Amino acid sequence: MLSVGDIIRKSQPSLFWCMRGLKRAQREALYTLFAFCRHIDGVARSDMPKAEKIELLHAWKEELDNIYDKKVPQTNIGRKIYKNCMRFDLPKMMWQEMLSSAYLNGPSPLQAPTREVFEEYMNGTAVVPLNLALRIIGGCHQSANNELAKRLGRAIMITYILRDVKDDAKHEHLYLTADMLTEAGIDIEAPRQVVENRNLILVRQKLAQDVEKDFLNAGRLLNRMNKKTTMPLRLIKNIGERQFEMMKNRGWDIISPKPKLSAVDQAKIAYKTIFK
Repeated sequence: MLSVGDIIRKSQPSLFWCMRGLKRAQREALYTLFAFCRHIDGVARSDMPKAEKIELLHAWKEELDNIYDKKVPQTNIGRKIYKNCMRFDLPKMMWQEMLSSAYLNGPSPLQAPTREVFEEYMNGTAVVPLNLALRIIGGCHQSANNELAKRLGRAIMITYILRDVKDDAKHEHLYLTADMLTEAGIDIEAPRQVVENRNLILVRQKLAQDVEKDFLNAGRLLNRMNKKTTMPLRLIKNIGERQFEMMKNRGWDIISPKPKLSAVDQAKIAYKTIFK
């Protein structure tokens, strides 16, 4: 079985190496946090039967109870959360918010959600994990941490939504909100029909404007924080921003193929993040 560190090293090697400059306790806690996020997102997006997804997510509700009631966790990641994360006084409610986002997308694929549901999903999948990461590394005052988590989390998550819109539609996921689609004159049909609509560019352009502002504000906030401790978040921002720029430069009417950064490209971004 892979360790939580190995999970990150295999899936995001550049991020793994950017974490090596942190203190061991912080590093292990971040490995565990990102492994948990990756695991529950994998459950939510998988093709396993609905009942099986619900069973796994319910099991995680019990696992979080075990961790915070100081009982023996039943899973490898659960034991790592207990060992690596509890020392940082991370609120149980925030782990529950991450799990709640998996429930929104898990039993049935999320499709053209309301703005309220979209914000709840965005919070659990992007904002809360970054807020927890900042609590672990001791980023700044909590108000600044909250703002950075919100700005960077939204910028990264919406970049992924823009990048993966066609692939998501193939698996019946559609994260674009119902009000945005209606405003663009797009009938809310099956996801595959939505991504083929020529008015999709209007939705993508509007989201892109928000992403640009959020990346800009996230950069300003990061520049006020300790460079060494926030290195992993700087790398996440720089890689996400590069993918966003690739899409912007080719035009928002193009949804395929999705932009990909080679291992060499990611290594170059990591080098610049660390040494410049």
